[in-house]
Amino acid sequence: MTAVRSAPSPARTALIAVVCGGLVMGLALGVRHVQGLFLVPMTLGRGWPREVFGFAIAMQNLCWGLSQPFVGMIADRHGSARVIASGTLLCLVGLLLMAHATTPVGLVLGGGLVIGVALSCTTFGTVYGAISRLVPPARRSRALGLAGSMGGLGMFLMVPLTQELQAWFGWSTALVLLGVAVLALAPAARALDDVPAKTAAPTSDGTAQSMSAAVREAFGHRGFWLLNAGFTACGFQLAFIAGHLPAYLLDKGLNARDGVVGLAIIALANVASMACFGSWGGVLRRKYLLSAMYLARPTAIALFLLAPLSPLSVDLFCAAIGFLWLGAVPLTNGLVSGVFGLRYIGTLFGFVFFGHQVGAFLGVWLAARVYDATRSYDLIWIAAMGLGVLAAALHLMIDDQPVVRLAPLAGTPA
Repeated sequence: MTAVRSAPSPARTALIAVVCGGLVMGLALGVRHVQGLFLVPMTLGRGWPREVFGFAIAMQNLCWGLSQPFVGMIADRHGSARVIASGTLLCLVGLLLMAHATTPVGLVLGGGLVIGVALSCTTFGTVYGAISRLVPPARRSRALGLAGSMGGLGMFLMVPLTQELQAWFGWSTALVLLGVAVLALAPAARALDDVPAKTAAPTSDGTAQSMSAAVREAFGHRGFWLLNAGFTACGFQLAFIAGHLPAYLLDKGLNARDGVVGLAIIALANVASMACFGSWGGVLRRKYLLSAMYLARPTAIALFLLAPLSPLSVDLFCAAIGFLWLGAVPLTNGLVSGVFGLRYIGTLFGFVFFGHQVGAFLGVWLAARVYDATRSYDLIWIAAMGLGVLAAALHLMIDDQPVVRLAPLAGTPA
């Protein structure tokens, strides 16, 4: 007789999903995190001003945000596995185009449009949506934090790896090799097969809620727009720092190694950020955690700018800002699912993430534009601090209670 193989336990399935999701997200976010290391060699090699590179990366952030709601809709209807696998291929294509771009248009097409769509398929919106559906509610916040921690570790490892690839093969070949590494993780998408149930989310009268009704419900909710506005400020701050910190340090007389180490410390601190805020989000109100995080960022920036600049001050700043970095994502995702439910989490988080990426577009592009005009980043640092204070205030005003349709779930952490 042929032995019947038992199906894997739900706990094991959830763990595999978290690990595979973290690996994919780590490489994808790592590719994005090291973009700043290509700014100087690419612009010098092509003879371009910094605004060309800054605009391309800004378009990457904008395309990431623009495509995220639609990618979320596809994942919500048909499952996340195919979306994630397709995203790994798109990442390779985008990096190939970026590596061989000889005109600003080519750079925007590859590094902006294609990689932007690839990131929407392989990072927070899709991966977190899949994990949220595959992991039981009691473990969901911790699972998102664990996956995010793996993503942060991937970002950390990509910094020295990218530096070594550039040293050995040059910046163009390094971009291609990074794309090949991302594509190699396409099979991991199978562990995130979360094909949703055929029934839609229930409403208060027991009928099914359609996707369009869910979107209208969210758009009519004041807290949804406050969350979106706060996340826009978040995107501005983080994209500016990730994209311009290495160049800022070079301008101030430090060496390239200080920028590389700084980005690596940010990524490593993200591991703790995701783990801690992911766990705290399961027991504390997420809007208060987010408000505190957004208020702490301008404090860290102000101390960095006021202190004498040195490799030590850079390391301390990067450790602080890194701990206040990606932890905002599982909190924001959890806030959306806590208010509106899980059925259309990919779609609704996609719309919130669009706001984040509008801010990221402005943070990267305006920083390059202001620098080319003034030869200084001072105005952008000030803007980043002001937006942090504004985001902290906006989150305090969010009504984070579940909508009436989900009244039975009112006891879940918000």
